[in-house]
Amino acid sequence: MIERLHTMTAMAAILMGSILVAIPETRAASPAPPAPVPPVPTPRQVAWQERECIAFAHFGVNTFTDREWGEGKEDERVFNPTALDARQWARTCKDGGLRMIILTAKHHDGFCLWPSKYTDHCVKKSPWQDGKGDVVREVADACREAGLDFGVYLSPWDRHEPCYGDSPKYNAHYMNQLTELLTNYGKVSEAWFDGACGEGPSGKRQVYDFPAYQALVRKLQPDAVMFSDAGPDVRWVGNEAGYAADPNWATIDRSKMGIGQSNKDQTHGLFGGPDWVPTEVDVSIRPGWFYHAAEDGKVKSLRQLVDIYYASVGMNGVLLLNIPPDRRGLMHENDAARLREFRQVIAATFAEDLARGKPAAATNVRGGAAAFGPDNALDGDKATYWATDDGVAAAAIEVDLGKPTALDRAMVQEYIRLGQRVKRFVVEAYDGQAWKELGRGQTIGYKRLLRFPAVTATKVRLKIEDARACPTISAFGLFKSPDGAK
Repeated sequence: MIERLHTMTAMAAILMGSILVAIPETRAASPAPPAPVPPVPTPRQVAWQERECIAFAHFGVNTFTDREWGEGKEDERVFNPTALDARQWARTCKDGGLRMIILTAKHHDGFCLWPSKYTDHCVKKSPWQDGKGDVVREVADACREAGLDFGVYLSPWDRHEPCYGDSPKYNAHYMNQLTELLTNYGKVSEAWFDGACGEGPSGKRQVYDFPAYQALVRKLQPDAVMFSDAGPDVRWVGNEAGYAADPNWATIDRSKMGIGQSNKDQTHGLFGGPDWVPTEVDVSIRPGWFYHAAEDGKVKSLRQLVDIYYASVGMNGVLLLNIPPDRRGLMHENDAARLREFRQVIAATFAEDLARGKPAAATNVRGGAAAFGPDNALDGDKATYWATDDGVAAAAIEVDLGKPTALDRAMVQEYIRLGQRVKRFVVEAYDGQAWKELGRGQTIGYKRLLRFPAVTATKVRLKIEDARACPTISAFGLFKSPDGAK
């Protein structure tokens, strides 16, 4: 028989095979919390991670020319979304569980979706709203109205701007436009950069001044995270298929990475890296990034989106899902319907945490204090966590479900404000006769989700097999997906 111990008894527990043995606790009742294991995230990075799912909206002249990369020679009059409704965008994204919209304010073709003072290649010369419209304004306002965050993508590569290639002059031009976006539209929560440049060996040679661009964002929108291949706040996952891989460390060495470079050696992050730069996982709901009518029947299936969710949010990343508005200026009905289905499956799967509030025991509790006991991983409070004593890198918590319970999903979260620690873990279930492994992984981070064939268990345990320092687990949840959900 297993002796169940509650942490409020001020007892410690040691896991010996399948036996929990009670040991009187004699240490101080109020131990200090664990020291941070640097690097740790900034508040803006924590807020970004907690969004979990966000939207990209690729929109511009390419929408009307049926291209992915424009040439910069497009007639501004081609841009004419006669039914544009940014509130419909916001509703669609919110219904799909997406918490922010990042708008392509300017793509590589150089056409600006706002009336920039620094170019005429923009909505000022479009027939849309008689040249008086401002897509950036409409999307920013719609996001705030719907309770969504707002972000902007301003392509450094500009195939239209005549001064592109005169590096000092173009960098000044770029920063002027960036200033417009960061000062005229309220709060910006994410600034998105890439190092794209397809000029070729005989093309224009432009040296982007990314340090200056980033300093400007910090000055004008200090709460915004910045994305690029190498941060400084958020990094590219290394593919556009929608998945991160295990391990996925939120730490990297930025000094050995660059914007526009492959950075393949740090695709998984870097164990012990000096910089906290977690992973953003970008993918489009369609084959292309801009809207193409020929792809109306090629929207990703529900199964594909659910798989992407587990491989992004469930792999210590944030999902950036592109939903390209069509030529009407609306997010297409097929995309909207698929997003609603996606949201419904995810919501139904995680509606009931089968471990919430159940009795729990641990092999080690920091100082034997309830403030760091295993109950903290089951209380639904992201500010509390189970922690072990310093020097204890391998430990376990065991949850008593009280009765045979069907489950097929597990969630583990670290208290990342103190750093990412876990290097190897396993989740096991007890079916009344034996323990069975359900899944394992190398890293956890903000959130790790495990899928496995449905089992019926009376107890489930999380075993931390190795960690950089004492584990700090803020959540351990167990779930049963709806019938038929994959």
